[in-house]
Formats: sequence, C-alpha cells, structure tokens
Amino acid sequence: MTKDGSFKKVVRHHAQDTGQRYTEALTDLTGLGARMHHEPAGERLLAHLRARHDIDPIAATKLSVHKTYVFRIDRRDGESWVARAFPPARPRAGVEGDAAILRFLERQDYPAERLAVDDAVSDFEGSPVLVTRFVQGGQLPDSTEKFAMMGDLLGRLHALPQDESIKRPGGASGEDPSREGAPRQDLLAALAFLDAVDTKVPDADRERFERLRDKVRSADDGEGLPEGLLHGNLLHAPDHAILSERTPVAINWKASGRGPRLADFAYLIWGTGSWNPRRPDQERIDAAVGAYRRHIEPTDDELDRLEALMYIRTLYLTCFGYRRAILNGSPFDEWWFIRPPEYFRSTAAATRAAFRR
Repeated sequence: MTKDGSFKKVVRHHAQDTGQRYTEALTDLTGLGARMHHEPAGERLLAHLRARHDIDPIAATKLSVHKTYVFRIDRRDGESWVARAFPPARPRAGVEGDAAILRFLERQDYPAERLAVDDAVSDFEGSPVLVTRFVQGGQLPDSTEKFAMMGDLLGRLHALPQDESIKRPGGASGEDPSREGAPRQDLLAALAFLDAVDTKVPDADRERFERLRDKVRSADDGEGLPEGLLHGNLLHAPDHAILSERTPVAINWKASGRGPRLADFAYLIWGTGSWNPRRPDQERIDAAVGAYRRHIEPTDDELDRLEALMYIRTLYLTCFGYRRAILNGSPFDEWWFIRPPEYFRSTAAATRAAFRR
C-alpha cells in the first residue's frame, strides 16, 4: 500500500473512533498544528486594546510558560491586565463562556482572576481576546503545602452551587480548540495526535505505538460520575495558579465547565508523586485529600475509578509529546507520564485509604 493509501486508511479508522465523517476526520488530522499554534504580535495587540477599551497600554510582555498568546499588558493609566489572544480556530463563543464562568466565580467570591472590564471579550485580527486583571504574586511553595492549597481550590470549586449560566461541558485541556469540552475530548485529542503521525512511526516503535493507541481507545472518561464545575487544568504549574498576598488564586479558565469532578482531582493526585524512583508521596496525598474533603466527600464509585481517571490527562500528554517528537525527528522521552503502572495503582490505593481513614 502506498503512503497515501496508508494515510487514507488511518483517516477512516480515525473517523470510526471519533464518530466523524471522513472529511471531518481528515480535517481533524491535517489541520491539527495550525489550530493549536498562535503567536500574535504584541505591538498590534496593544493598538487593538487601546482602541477597543480606551486605555493607555505601554507594553505587552509574554507571560505564560507554555502559551505564546498570553500577554501581560502594562498601562500608564491603571493597573496591569492580562490579554489572552486565543488561536483564531477557537470560537468566540468559547471565550464568552470563559467570561461567564469568571463572572459566576466573582459572584461566589471564589479566588480566581477577575475580568478587567464588563465587556471583556473582543475580536483582534480573527482572534478572540479575553482581558482580565493581572494577579500580582508568585509561585506556590514547592512543598506539601502546595498540594493542600490546590486540594482546597478544587474542593471549593467543586462544591459551588449549580448555576444556569454555567452549562458548558469542561475538563479537557482544549489545546486544540476543536477538542474543548468534557474529559472525553482529551482522549479524542490524544487519538488525533497519534493518528496524525501514524504513517511516520518507525517500524521498531510500531508495537509500542499500537499499545498506546489501544490504551487511549479503552480509557475511562469519567462518564456517569458526580459532576461539578471543573477548572480542567489545576495542578501546580505557574500557568494555572498564583500565590497572591492573601490566598492562592486560580487562573487560566479556558478548560473550565461542568464535568466529572474526579477528573480534576485525579490529575492533581497524579502530580503528588515522588520521582527517581516513581512512588506515592503519602504526605502530599494526605495534604491534598485533607484539604479537598473539607468541601467534597467522594463517592465509593469515584474512589473505585480513581486509578482509571488518573490516565485521562496523562495519556493526553503522552500522545501530545509523541506527536511532537515524531514531527521534530527527536527521541521520545515522555513515556514517564504513564509509567510505571504500579505508581498509578499504589497512588490510587493510598488516596482511597486516606479518604477512608
């Protein structure tokens, strides 16, 4: 079979796995990189904000560790803002949804970033822009205390009352704007990352590649578990939480929405582990559990499925890294996201024990 024929076969299988038509699956795979990458010009963004909001901005500085479209906006006439000029592939409705959730969180006095102005969403060169107030602060402490802070943030968030204005599904990373929504979208995105490079996989790596793809296909997406308002990416990276003078503050709400609350908590628990060798860290687990359960007591079903849900985001990250390595022609060194399986089992068991003490 020719390489072109092989790719057509991959597209057909991708369509079957994702429930798409062939043309949709083809677009899903061939347009992947363009949908995710966006690097706007800071000077033009300043001009847009000046005209749109009647402010006097003087500098746009890239702020995010991982995102090229997030800027700190310093002003002569007031406090600094954050401007997120999302990839053009992200619909404006998604950004309006971010703003709606931030308004809800402000009404609930939840420690999150705040909108900079009432009309915080605008269009800039085909890109939807969201402006929030810059949160002055630093990184969370690199200690057990960090996991207590994050557990408390998640517990408070999941315990918030349901609100008719917050209906959209959330929990997926959504780096590909076409894969925003419930945690299942992370698994579909992971399949797209793999399928997009299927025909480029070295023969020596084929068996391992197929095992990874089968694991993604069979992963538990959390359907049927108790739901809450999810942040979708609240671990401990500086892109997602800041320690202000008063309290930890959750930022970057692109992945937020309603979904199985365990998906949020499982990702945090995965991050508690020690390294070299990889093993559970009981103190960090106890800190996260103790803080979270002040607000939420998981059900038996949630605790039973904890190990399985720890794989959702980690499979996504593994597949994201695999695609990047294949395209860059570099060795793939990110299997550690899902290794060893004993770590997942023992960490889930230690977490269940902590909740049941």
